[in-house]
Amino acid sequence: MKNAATPATVYLVGAGPGDPDLLTLRAARLLMQARLVVHDGLVDPSILALARPDARLISVAKSRSRHTMPQEEINALLVREAQAGNSVVRLKGGDPFIFGRGGEEADACHAAGVPVEVVPGISAAIGAAAAAQIPLTHRDSASIVSFVAGQCKGLTEQDWSGLAGKGRTLVIYMGVTTAPQIAEKLMEDGVAPDCPVAVIENAARPTMRVLRASLAGLPDLVSGAKVKSPAVIVIGEVASQKSGRNDAALRQLALEAQG
Repeated sequence: MKNAATPATVYLVGAGPGDPDLLTLRAARLLMQARLVVHDGLVDPSILALARPDARLISVAKSRSRHTMPQEEINALLVREAQAGNSVVRLKGGDPFIFGRGGEEADACHAAGVPVEVVPGISAAIGAAAAAQIPLTHRDSASIVSFVAGQCKGLTEQDWSGLAGKGRTLVIYMGVTTAPQIAEKLMEDGVAPDCPVAVIENAARPTMRVLRASLAGLPDLVSGAKVKSPAVIVIGEVASQKSGRNDAALRQLALEAQG
């Protein structure tokens, strides 16, 4: 253990979309060496299993209705442990700086004089699209891609005009519970009701599902299929792209992997 007068480092590590094989080498090495791992609830158990046997694992899982630990307390935890001389791996699903509040945690550490290293991860959007073989950009149909959060304060007041439609791809994080509001909002902004939509649930995991509908049919798709987080919503012409293996085949592969 380092001297308490010299804070240890907080590593903000991206865990990617869920498959341990998609971790960066740096992320895997830090995880296997760490004595303390502070992790999100959406980090797959197979990734946490890479931690050393004597590592201390602290879950700070968040959900729409319940937070195990408020963000301010997470910030304080990271600072407190680092100031005690304990290096901390702060493990986040996807990438720490894309809807991961990594910026807030880095700011808290900097303010307290705690060293920070950011280890990027494959973002949920990029990992999910790749797993479903949906290109987020395509020479024939999309030259612009945007990421938005579908679960945040003031959703209805946000201006999304121009983010979806012809030549554009919109990827929505955390949009499962607000799918009806999202569909209504985009159609009011002029996006065609028949615009293709793909919902990718549990991307890059054995239980992955790729579900497709039109924008107008998004709320019924989410409720009818009982979609749960983690899931991303892809809106745009690229969502109609079919991979070499159809969605039924992908589901069969998932079942085989589980069995």
